[in-house]
Amino acid sequence: MTKTALITGASRGLGLALARSLAADGWRLILTARGADALKPVADGLGALALPGDIADPAHRDRLAHAVQDHGGLDLLVNNASGLGAVPLPPLAGYPLDVFEDLFRANVLAPLALAQAFLPTLRERRGAIINISSDAAVKAYEGWGGYGATKAALEQLSNVLAVEEPKVAVWWVDPGEMNTTMLAAAIGARDAAAAPGPETVVPTLRRLIEERPASGRVSHS
Repeated sequence: MTKTALITGASRGLGLALARSLAADGWRLILTARGADALKPVADGLGALALPGDIADPAHRDRLAHAVQDHGGLDLLVNNASGLGAVPLPPLAGYPLDVFEDLFRANVLAPLALAQAFLPTLRERRGAIINISSDAAVKAYEGWGGYGATKAALEQLSNVLAVEEPKVAVWWVDPGEMNTTMLAAAIGARDAAAAPGPETVVPTLRRLIEERPASGRVSHS
């Protein structure tokens, strides 16, 4: 039976790298990202369904749910889409609270909402959820308090979900520093270019998917 994956933030970076790997192995893919112009050629090239939109928008999440239903169910949910928050990275003492609130919607509420939407089919198919986290969830980096707080919350949601949903594998993955647009926005393109490419993390994700170890936190190294 062909397996189906939904990957958020799939137009670039780690989401795109994983999508390419899964497509090469015959997975059916539903891909979403905010930028339609970037997402469509990616999906066309992989034979995937492109559904551009913002996962923080409930209406868009409903569209994704309908697409999964039309495809007969879901085997893998990859919550990869993530916001960085205020840039330049501000200290918590001056962090704009409206931006902080929006960041929690994108990085915490939206992944949980997607998990809630797809848990019935994931249980039935003994599927899996991969939530992309960060070392900023567990370490204190100056300026990264807003982003790190959302990733810490996502990790604890994942931790509890893993206990509550024994039929679904739940992994929260710290991919380490990657040369991505997000990292470039945070530290500058020149410094970000020194980091490994996101494709180097894909073998770690594929190992989880194929070997299905126990749910838990995974650090790529």
